[in-house]
Amino acid sequence: MSNYPLLNLFLTMLWFFLWIMWFMLLFHVIADIFRDDHLGGWAKAGWTIFVCILPFLGIFVYLIARGHGMGERERERAQRQEQAFRSYVRDAAREPGPPNGGQDRVGELERLAGLRNHGDITEAEYQQAKSKLLAV
Repeated sequence: MSNYPLLNLFLTMLWFFLWIMWFMLLFHVIADIFRDDHLGGWAKAGWTIFVCILPFLGIFVYLIARGHGMGERERERAQRQEQAFRSYVRDAAREPGPPNGGQDRVGELERLAGLRNHGDITEAEYQQAKSKLLAV
């Protein structure tokens, strides 16, 4: 039998989760201070000192004074990251070749297939020209 009642276990878990949430809020506010491009160096230093010296008061004052812009700054940062990701994917997926997206190669392959079908070139010549065209 345990000397630790069930209600005390629930209260301990509650305090533990509140403590974790407090640290998450603290780190989120400090990250917002350093990511804000509109704050100068002295303002960032002042807010950081205020939040570190008097954490509860500093966090609450920061949320009251600058909390309305935290979501907006986070959304703008997420949009910039999304734009950079899309640009990266677009650049990585771009296939080197003709600027019109490879339509010249498709047309050339069709022309070669037509020549082969009409008997103007042999199967070996067709395969050689096709491999040379696709290697580019």
